[in-house]
Amino acid sequence: MSFSSSVKNELSRIPVIEPCCKLAEIAAIIRMCGTIQIKRMGSLNLSLVTENAAIARRIFTILKEMYDEDIKVIVRRNRQLKKNNNYLIIVNNSNISKKVLMDIGFIDREDGGILNPSYKIQERFIEDRCCKRAYIRGSFLGGGSMSNPEKTYHLEFVTNNEEHSEDLSNIINSFGLNSKIVSRKDNFIVYLKEGEQIADILNIMGAHQALLKLENIRVLKDVRNNINRIVNCETANLSKTINASMRQVGHIETIQRHMGLHKLPPNLREVAEIRLNNRDATLKEIGMMLDPPVGKSGVNHRFRKIEELAEELGGKE
Repeated sequence: MSFSSSVKNELSRIPVIEPCCKLAEIAAIIRMCGTIQIKRMGSLNLSLVTENAAIARRIFTILKEMYDEDIKVIVRRNRQLKKNNNYLIIVNNSNISKKVLMDIGFIDREDGGILNPSYKIQERFIEDRCCKRAYIRGSFLGGGSMSNPEKTYHLEFVTNNEEHSEDLSNIINSFGLNSKIVSRKDNFIVYLKEGEQIADILNIMGAHQALLKLENIRVLKDVRNNINRIVNCETANLSKTINASMRQVGHIETIQRHMGLHKLPPNLREVAEIRLNNRDATLKEIGMMLDPPVGKSGVNHRFRKIEELAEELGGKE
C-alpha cells in the first residue's frame, strides 16, 4: 500500500459527529470527484467514483446518515493500468440528488441552475475551524495524493476548476501554510512541497498516525544527511591534508637532493624531518611535535620557506 493510500485509509476512519462538518466534508468530496448525470424530463442523479474502498464506505455512510435514502454502490474492475477496483456511489433519486447539490451550494436553490454550477466554496462551510479541517480532509479524500516521503516531499489536491483551487488554497493557507497552485493539462493543482508544511496539513486533517510516520522518516533523513555532510567534510579535509603533505615532501626531497637537509636552518630542518617521518600528519599535529610547540600558522610559514628554497634549487637544476 502506498503512503498516500494509508493516509486516506486513516482519514476515512475519523469519526465525524457534527452535521456541519459532515456537510463540509461531503461538499469537498463531491466537488473533487463527483459527477452529475442529466436524464430526461430534467431528472438527474449524482455519482462519485473512487478506487479506495475505505473512501467509498465513508461517502456511503455520510450520505446515508444525512439523507437516509437508497444509495447504491457498484464495484467495477478497472481494465487499465493496475486493474484496481472502481467504487461507484450513486444517488438514484433525482430530488435527493438536487437537494444534495443545493445543500453543498453547487446549484442555486431557486432555479436549479444545473447548467451553471458554482464551484465557489461558500462561507457557511468554513465559518468554524472544525469545518475548515473537514473541507480540507474531504478535498484530500476526493482528489488528493501524497508522494512517498522517503523519496520526496510533495502533497497535492487535483481540481478541475480554477476558482475552486484558489478557494481551497486560501483555506489551507488560513492555517499558516503556503500552498501554491499550478495548472496541469485541464486541471489545477494545489500543492505543498516542504516536509514541515506537509506534516502540518496531515495534523490539520487528522492523520496523526501518518504524521508520526512522516516525522520518523524526516528524522532519519536528517540524520542521514548530517552523516553524509560530516563524511564529505572529513573526506575533503583528508584529501586536502594528503595533497599538502605530498607537495611538502616533494619540496623537502628536492632540498635533500641538492644541498642536504643538514644545511637548512635548525627551525626548517626540524619541521622537514618531522614531515618526512609523519607524512599523514596535519599542520597542527606537526606543530605539537616541535620543540617548543608551534601553532598551525607558524608551521605553515616554515613550509612556505621550504617551498621557496625548493623552487629556487629546482630552477637552477
